[in-house]
Amino acid sequence: MPRRPRLLAPVAAAVVVIIAGIMLAANFWTDYKWFDSVGYTTVFLTELRTRALLFVGAGLLMALVVGSSIYLAYRTRPAYRPLSLEQQGLDRYRASVDPHRKLFFWGILGALALLTGASASGEWQTFLRFVNSTEFGTEDPQFNIDISFYAFIYPFLRVMLGYLFTAVVIAFIGAVIVHYLYGGVRLQAHGQRATPAARVHLSVLLGVFVLLKAGAYWLDQYGLVFSNRGYTTGASYTDVNAVLYAKIILAIIAVVCAGLFFANIYFKNAMVPIVSLGLLVLSAVLVGGVYPWIVQQFTVGPNEQRLEQPYIQRNIEATREAYGIADSEVTTYDAHTELTPQQLAQEASTIPSVRLVDPSVVSQTFQQMQQVRGFYQFPEVLDVDRYQTPEGDTVDTIIATRELSGPPEGQDRWLTRHLVYTHGFGIVAAAGNQVDAEGRPVFTEYNIPPTGELSEVTGDYEPRIYFGREGAEYVIVNAEPEYDYPLDAETEDVPTTEDAVTPTASPEADNAQAPADGRTGQDAEQGTDEGAGQQRADGGAAEPSASPEEDGATAESNDSGQATNHYDGDGGVRLSNFLDRMLYAVKYQDLDILLNSAINSESQIIYERDPADRVEMVAPFLTVDGKPYPAVVDGRVVWIVDGYTTSNGYPYATSIDLAQATTDTFTEGTDTVNALPGNQVNYIRNSVKATVDAYDGTVTLYGWDEEDPVLQTWSKAFPGVVTTSDEIGDELMSHLRYPDDLFKVQREILKRYHITDANAFYGGQDFWDVPSDPTQEGDSPEPPYRQTLRYPGDDDASFSLTSTFVPRGRDNLAAFMAVDSDPSSDNYGQLRLLELPRSTVILGPGQVQNAFQSDAGVREVLLPLEQSSARVTYGNLLTLPFAGGLLYVEPLYVQAGGGDQASYPLLQQVMVGFGEEVAIGRNLQEALNNLFDGGDGPLPEDDGASEEGQQDAAPSGDLASALQDAADAYDRGQEALQDGDFAAYGEANEELKDALDRAEQASREAGAE
Repeated sequence: MPRRPRLLAPVAAAVVVIIAGIMLAANFWTDYKWFDSVGYTTVFLTELRTRALLFVGAGLLMALVVGSSIYLAYRTRPAYRPLSLEQQGLDRYRASVDPHRKLFFWGILGALALLTGASASGEWQTFLRFVNSTEFGTEDPQFNIDISFYAFIYPFLRVMLGYLFTAVVIAFIGAVIVHYLYGGVRLQAHGQRATPAARVHLSVLLGVFVLLKAGAYWLDQYGLVFSNRGYTTGASYTDVNAVLYAKIILAIIAVVCAGLFFANIYFKNAMVPIVSLGLLVLSAVLVGGVYPWIVQQFTVGPNEQRLEQPYIQRNIEATREAYGIADSEVTTYDAHTELTPQQLAQEASTIPSVRLVDPSVVSQTFQQMQQVRGFYQFPEVLDVDRYQTPEGDTVDTIIATRELSGPPEGQDRWLTRHLVYTHGFGIVAAAGNQVDAEGRPVFTEYNIPPTGELSEVTGDYEPRIYFGREGAEYVIVNAEPEYDYPLDAETEDVPTTEDAVTPTASPEADNAQAPADGRTGQDAEQGTDEGAGQQRADGGAAEPSASPEEDGATAESNDSGQATNHYDGDGGVRLSNFLDRMLYAVKYQDLDILLNSAINSESQIIYERDPADRVEMVAPFLTVDGKPYPAVVDGRVVWIVDGYTTSNGYPYATSIDLAQATTDTFTEGTDTVNALPGNQVNYIRNSVKATVDAYDGTVTLYGWDEEDPVLQTWSKAFPGVVTTSDEIGDELMSHLRYPDDLFKVQREILKRYHITDANAFYGGQDFWDVPSDPTQEGDSPEPPYRQTLRYPGDDDASFSLTSTFVPRGRDNLAAFMAVDSDPSSDNYGQLRLLELPRSTVILGPGQVQNAFQSDAGVREVLLPLEQSSARVTYGNLLTLPFAGGLLYVEPLYVQAGGGDQASYPLLQQVMVGFGEEVAIGRNLQEALNNLFDGGDGPLPEDDGASEEGQQDAAPSGDLASALQDAADAYDRGQEALQDGDFAAYGEANEELKDALDRAEQASREAGAE
């Protein structure tokens, strides 16, 4: 063979090994640098040490067992082999293998050790749970063993048995091959088919295998607490009275069979191991299979409810405890279906707190009104939090960060994506229970730089968003000048809480739609809202209270109309030398990191930017909630992430698939709300509240449920990683809430496990379902809604997370579920259900939606909208206890049609339902009046100001005349638009512009005076 081809293979192999080594080193070193930058190197090193220990331990175990077996087989090979055709055929194989036997031996052992070690290192969490196990303080009802055995110890013993089985089986196969190759085992023989040494060797291996099988049978009895044989999860009647004894018997038989295999060393009879092996197999079939089947079919089957009753009860109690619903409060709620005007008037105080603004609908409104530049992005589903007003009242608030989706269209290059457009800018927030005269949300924080009531209350804060859910995989700061924000940002006139007025007259049915051209309608408000008109005449929205420069940030302006920024945080890894740059270039397979000359020793590479990913990186033992949410805390924007400790080792508890349980219309089809990863668990606790600083990426983990034994176990494994809840400040505490995904998991379990009686559970007549979202197509579950409500029996309203249930197979309402989501409340985390009497039919969400769409009064309003080019969007269908019954509230949004991308939904109408009656109105008060008293109801209309205030604010003279002309012009324009007279519409707009110019001039003159 020519020399060059002979060298080609080893050279190619060496190149592959070198490349793989460089990739491995790059990933290893960059991971270490990342953990060092966030201050969690202990997590990285603990995981690394544990993985290395398991890798070496399991690899050595496999190599030792298999290597000893192969070596022993070779050393005990017969010195002389019989002359036979079989042995003559094997001679050529021996001749080719024997010169290279050491290479084969060490190559096989090395490969086995590597594969076994790599597999075992993946069980590092199982090992850490085992060595750091913490008792639950609760025993299982069958074996009276602390639950920690099943959650932490049992899984590790199973893993160990699996590797021992594998090692013995491979050792046996290797021994058979070597014995056969060297004549110790013969297939064609008239006398003995195995030499005494081979027989002893293989008998011992089989004996060890059967002994391990005895251990597996003994361990199997504890695994019965996870059995699915019975009506529910857990050891059933058959398991306890048949399978349990079968496992014990089989373990004893396996020990006896193992003894027979070992005894064969002295018996020297091949029939002994064969008979013992046959006995074991026969016992497994008869005792372990046939006998339990007979008991199940002929004893349990005809008497299942009576015999399974105590085991069903065990399952109910364990499941409720494992999912934290054991203390849920179920109240029979005899809901009223009729209400008098007097009763309605008494409930008027609860009306203002109803959250009408739908966070899944107004994202487009945020995008159009507050995007500022096309490269900023808001999530598809916004968040609901609560903030105080300057007056000290707490209100539900729709909030989102203005994140950076990427460079402008046509400018998306490596340098702009990774070095220039590095961060988003600011918080945008709107009141959840207020809109302006046109149906737009009223903003409490808006514009660039950020301004509004929110920052007045919280104080100035760092608005830059380097860590969020959008943007490039990594960015490099302090290299090229970073785009900060536009200096000439022109935003539409922004409605604020001062504009949150109730229209004084209900629009006609064919006039209640969004402007066809997508205008914000600011001119209309100038004509209809005189108080707001004064503000706009003075120059539009209020000036920002403080710019980033005034706050001490390092923004710089230039003649390009934009500010640049110099990052002064420590959120990234410094690229201090060429080696670091090279390793990151390898990690991201991006040569530009090496070639860009602006990157210097002060530059930092920022990656793992998603707050959920950062928490999972520093706390790999946590499962994080699918929807981190932003909050302004102590002058910073922080992401709040709920962390869960989970287990699938809680005896008798029913398992659930997290992804399936947490999927609803908010999670389907969106990339900003992610369901929990799809894994089976039967125990979950919200044990950690985490924060991620949006500017420097600092991750802080606070122990929330510090009594959770799973968290205590992980805290032993990673000491100091989780801080105590005492470190949570008051401002952060005010923004913590009951997590969405935990609530969804619990409501999924409560569909069946609200029943606590085993006999009723067996019947299943009272099982519930989560209704499908009636406002969306498809059958995805209705999402839980955050709203402030007053639960029956409570004196005050509370920030809550709510959902509903319908009977299985039916559409009427079965129960209403709420949990107090305010951590400052004594009832925080208390699950409460209002169970409706079966004799009273209360319309469910789907039925109410059908009633809305079929009611004559509602159709009179909806039909002109649906027949026009406008697009009608149904908002969240809220359910809340009200006046001894249950009230449905659904906002109706209208958006200009025609494919105009500049249009956005406007809240135009509100639909309500109580009992079997439904109605519609321009706002909640009017809708309730229409529902209960034909429109002339007991609820007073809020016109946004007192008469005295209106008189004080009313303009006079030229200003008043100009504003009146503007209002008249706007009305004429809208009428022309409805009639399709675009010429008249254009003339009206010109008159409107002229009137506004005169109003602005009159305002200036009045101010000068």
